[in-house]
Amino acid sequence: MDTITLSPLGLFLAAGPVGRGVMILLGLASLWCWVLIIEGLFAAARLRRAVSGPIDAAAGAHLAPVFEAGLQAGSLVIPGESVGERRHRLAEAMGRAARLLLADAEGRLPDLAVIASVAPFVGLFGSVWGIMTSFAGIATAQDTSLAVVAPGIAEALAATAYGLATAIPASVAYSRLGARFAATASALADRIDEHAVTLVAGKARQ
Repeated sequence: MDTITLSPLGLFLAAGPVGRGVMILLGLASLWCWVLIIEGLFAAARLRRAVSGPIDAAAGAHLAPVFEAGLQAGSLVIPGESVGERRHRLAEAMGRAARLLLADAEGRLPDLAVIASVAPFVGLFGSVWGIMTSFAGIATAQDTSLAVVAPGIAEALAATAYGLATAIPASVAYSRLGARFAATASALADRIDEHAVTLVAGKARQ
């Protein structure tokens, strides 16, 4: 009986062609997952600093599309419009620009949800295939000893482990990054309301 090393590489080398294909697919998905996580963390932190910090050069540049939308809306004069209506219109214009900014910052965050939901099933496919391999080995060897079933069972468990190792970080990151972006969106909405009041007050003084 060949010794099966309980390391990712050892389990990969001990698996059959289908099992290896599943593990390669899950490994690539895991790598892509971590790229998305790092990208999302940087985007969330950058946007959070721009929203919560003072309107300096960096924040102003990052939020420039939002403030520019307010200025463009403020340049439109509507006869008979009240101060409250004008403030609401400016806030709505900036809110639309803010939603586009948030969507761009979130980037490929939904891909994490896809990885989190699909990876366990890909691992399950590998598990089923490994168990089928074990039964095929039993049928061929006419023997139910551990030496016959161990390779297929190891392949099945390895595929399950690969699937969980890919899905768990993706699921946690999707939840945490989603919460961060939601909190940032709420803070940005407050900043928009404050800026709308400032724009209306400035226009009234002119």
